[in-house]
Amino acid sequence: VAALQRQVFDFLGYQWAPILANFLHIMAVILGMFGTVQFRFRYLIFYAVWLVLWVGWNSFIICFYLEVGKLSQNRDFLMTFNTSLHRSWWMEHGPGCLVTPVLDSQMAPDDHHVITVSGCLLDYQYIEVLSSAIQVLLALFGFVYACYVSKVFQDDEDSFDFIGGFDSYGYQPPQKSSHLQLQPLYTAG
Repeated sequence: VAALQRQVFDFLGYQWAPILANFLHIMAVILGMFGTVQFRFRYLIFYAVWLVLWVGWNSFIICFYLEVGKLSQNRDFLMTFNTSLHRSWWMEHGPGCLVTPVLDSQMAPDDHHVITVSGCLLDYQYIEVLSSAIQVLLALFGFVYACYVSKVFQDDEDSFDFIGGFDSYGYQPPQKSSHLQLQPLYTAG
């Protein structure tokens, strides 16, 4: 649900790199759920490996919006593949934000407008960081879950003996019951 919510807001902001990453994450979650329901060990391992990559992606998003190191939000090509001037949807639609268009601006192309945003209760950078932090926490929980369930599946798979049943019980062929005795049948005649 959190990935779908994030996908919607990235679509609204035309951020193509996060849209692609969210799509891959949603597919991996579906495979992880399928692996759990169908007892597929390899799907759970794939899901666990994907979650490691997902934590790395979300850590990058956190660093990007907090402008850690040489990362800067002024580089449009990182999130939109340099195809649009759009940024985070939360920039204009954050809680309490007042958007004012700047008229007669020469900075904007013909199909875009320049705006100023003020009065936000929480800046869009922190909303994006919070969203990524939630994704990291969910991914860590999912990773532990995937490792535990795959270990359980692997243990169950190793303990089953396809010929005789479970190894701990051993195979014993059925034996004749000795408490029944056959008696000759006499008829009057």
